[in-house]
Amino acid sequence: MSGFVQAPPALGNQYSGDSLLRSYLARSLPVDTMQRLQGELSGMGRLAGGELYDMQLADRLNEPRLVQWDAWGNRVDQIELTPLWRRAAQIALEYGLTAIPYERHEGRFSRLRQFALVYLFHPSSDVYTCPLAMTDGAARTLLESKNRALIARALPHLTARDPQTFWTSGQWMTEASGGSDVGASLTTARRDADGRWRLYGKKWFTSAATSEIALTLARPEGNGPGGSGLALFYVETRDASGQMQGIRVDRLKDKLGTRKVPTAELTLDGTPAELVAETAHGTRQIEPMLKITRAWNSVCACAFMRRGIVLATDFARRRQAFGAPLIDQPLHWDTLALLHAELAGAFVLTFEMISLLGREECDELDEQGRQLLRVLLPIAKLTTGKQSVAVASEVLETFGGAGYVEDTGLPVLLRDSQVLPIWEGTTNVLSLDALLRTDLDLGLAALRERIELALATVREPRLAEAVQRARSLFGRAEEWIARTRDRSKLQAGARRFALLVGRSVALALLLEHAQWSLAEEKSDNALALARRFGEQPLPQIDAAAEISTAYDG
Repeated sequence: MSGFVQAPPALGNQYSGDSLLRSYLARSLPVDTMQRLQGELSGMGRLAGGELYDMQLADRLNEPRLVQWDAWGNRVDQIELTPLWRRAAQIALEYGLTAIPYERHEGRFSRLRQFALVYLFHPSSDVYTCPLAMTDGAARTLLESKNRALIARALPHLTARDPQTFWTSGQWMTEASGGSDVGASLTTARRDADGRWRLYGKKWFTSAATSEIALTLARPEGNGPGGSGLALFYVETRDASGQMQGIRVDRLKDKLGTRKVPTAELTLDGTPAELVAETAHGTRQIEPMLKITRAWNSVCACAFMRRGIVLATDFARRRQAFGAPLIDQPLHWDTLALLHAELAGAFVLTFEMISLLGREECDELDEQGRQLLRVLLPIAKLTTGKQSVAVASEVLETFGGAGYVEDTGLPVLLRDSQVLPIWEGTTNVLSLDALLRTDLDLGLAALRERIELALATVREPRLAEAVQRARSLFGRAEEWIARTRDRSKLQAGARRFALLVGRSVALALLLEHAQWSLAEEKSDNALALARRFGEQPLPQIDAAAEISTAYDG
């Protein structure tokens, strides 16, 4: 007699099953563009919910492997990638995930097209989006550097669709001495007898260490301390024969999550490099890279949330408990509804930022729009990063014990999500970036205008309370800024301020979308999500504790 066997959750086409994505694109894209992209989006959705997802489950135990020596004692430092990563690379090229925003066939909508595909692709890629994000960021950084030689040399490779010519890029910033304090970096740059720059030092955390090129920071000899003394350099990791160029891979990092990403510690010992721009202010020169990678981070946070919610919802339809499917249990459905609302808020916040990014790259933003994008980038990244971890934790709980068992493929959602508040600036670093910037007043004014523009569209009486809450939340943040003069108190409250702003903007944008959906799609799904999102409790911005040693030990 066989015992009971629970049917696992399953995925279908991740595009056709995503009403929020389809609704948002229908609202945002011209009709002809939307029609033209349907086949591409559906194809990626089919891969993400079918071949790639099946391969991901089968590939669960595989991890990259470092081979430092060949059979004859030669140092080779080869990193063997997992089967899924190799397949993900093929798909990324086929769909042009780093090519689209540079081809610009859709003009200012090219970023929307790109990131809609990334949103579908990411959760089934084992974070192959990491090298793609840095490659996209490197392309944008080189373009903005105006270094014609490097643009001509590298850009055709970084934006290629041909696997024979495509390069990925690394981003080598993190050192043991500095971490988020990049200005404390110790890597030095020296000119050799031929006038060529060579780099010396250790990079403590280099993601996707298999990339063909990297952008990295180093301090030219004689420069002063801090970020202003660093310069940005371009490195090609291997020579024409495939040998590492003054680079040793010391080890792969043993990480909590993103274990399929080959993250390494590197020693640079005379690595040949080229200056990207001037011999100083490298942290300023790498800002375009961070702008792009933070956008990828936000999209991937939304994508992880979506994946967990889809699996949890499908499981709730299959799992019987207390005489009924879980989906029919009021408390369980209420929990899922909360997760759906969190995703919806994160999604509209992120894709508002993506839309602005696309317009900026096509020179279609005025000064206020640029201010809006400037403040939204850190706010969206930190808000969605925190949401992604919280949602992943709740998703695992909805499965009960199965959510804690590795071979269900579920725990990796939480482990991999945990990197999102850390990569490309922690929540605290980005909160300070948003709060202490000299143009904060301009950014807040731009946010206020965007919020009011969104709320002015809302006519549905059932949304009136949420409209008032959005205004109230943002008003509390503005009031706190206006009356807080003590710098230590500003810093202590920076995280609460940033999260309050992020959620108030997300709520306003979600209300705007809900009103559109009611009018154009005759659907109240977004309405229910907006109301639920607006009901969630937030930290009190005035509740900052006094800085004290009372918390020691």
